[in-house]
Amino acid sequence: MKKIILAGGVTVNPARNDLSQAADGGSVRQLAPLLEHELDEAGLSTGYRVHSVFTQTADPHSSIESAEDVAEWVDEIISDPDVRVLVFDLATADGEQLTGNDPTELLIGRVRRVRKDIFVVGFSVTQGTTPDRQYARALALLKTNSLNLVLAHDARTGHHLIAAPEETRYSPTNVRTTALAFLARMTVSRMQNRFTRSKVVPGDAVAWSSNAVPANLREVVDHCIREGAYKPVLGKTAGHFAVKAGAGELLTSIRKSNFNQLDQVGLVRIESRNDDEVIAHGFRPSVGGQSQRIVFNEHPDLECIVHFHCPLKVDAPLQAEIPVKPQWPNECGSHECGRNTSRGLRAFDLGDGDTLSVVFLDDHGPNIVFARSTPAAKVRAFIDANFDLRAKTGGLAATMAH
Repeated sequence: MKKIILAGGVTVNPARNDLSQAADGGSVRQLAPLLEHELDEAGLSTGYRVHSVFTQTADPHSSIESAEDVAEWVDEIISDPDVRVLVFDLATADGEQLTGNDPTELLIGRVRRVRKDIFVVGFSVTQGTTPDRQYARALALLKTNSLNLVLAHDARTGHHLIAAPEETRYSPTNVRTTALAFLARMTVSRMQNRFTRSKVVPGDAVAWSSNAVPANLREVVDHCIREGAYKPVLGKTAGHFAVKAGAGELLTSIRKSNFNQLDQVGLVRIESRNDDEVIAHGFRPSVGGQSQRIVFNEHPDLECIVHFHCPLKVDAPLQAEIPVKPQWPNECGSHECGRNTSRGLRAFDLGDGDTLSVVFLDDHGPNIVFARSTPAAKVRAFIDANFDLRAKTGGLAATMAH
């Protein structure tokens, strides 16, 4: 049986009201039956078992009392090959996430550094802050520790939201049971996602000015950059873009870089030998690389792709026609996200025989796909008419430094 582990509690008796849910394991106790229900709905009950673990503040019979105890337990989780999900609602009495031997290392982050196959859910607690600040804190926790989801809760306002890697917020609500139910649903859906990890070999970046980059792709992306489509979060930008460079070969954006500095960053060349083997030369590709490979394989006439995290304009002329596909069931970079993107594309006539294809991933952003021969001016006009490049799905259009 594969294991879904839920952990709750604090390491000493809490003195703050905003720790009450963690201290008595309240979140874990509420979430466990919700996860079991979602497993049953997905037909997975026979393959997964939900286990709840508590510190002594939540269960007097527990042997986990100190931060050192938690650290030892985390290492046991990492070494257990049957663990597939870890829901980590553990903290110290001052409300901080538990650290390891290095004060800058969070124990929750240790899990994904060693075991990328474990789906990790974290919790973030604030006390009387705005939803935007609440979201920013949750997103920073998620990004800096490579988590899969974070449930944010403000103890004073009662506001909840779920932060995800695609830099959006799901299920904003003041009803805790509603937030936990959606968290369970997202967790069971996304934990089934399949990923292909790229193998990085020595190599140099491909210059953005290289002749290998089609002029129309360069012009479209440069336009999106100038209009503010790529907004840094913790110094890095989300989204992706690529061009088909040959059979199984792409030039694509580099992961964890700032696209606003593209002239200095360049692109990475990747080779896809099969669905499970991808070679990257010099750098890790954007997580959207899997979607790019699937789109190009299933649409051989399309050669360039641009993706950014901006919403549809409220007055977009094609708002009713641009297909919208849900993003919440799938994490960026998964095969499932790629298929959802590829199979949601719809072609639009730009006139004089020119076309492009687009799909909008709800609460995420558009994927715009076109041929090398499609005039950049027509692609730019389509983008400007239908998408608000100054805004950001999930909010926080301004640069998020911390």
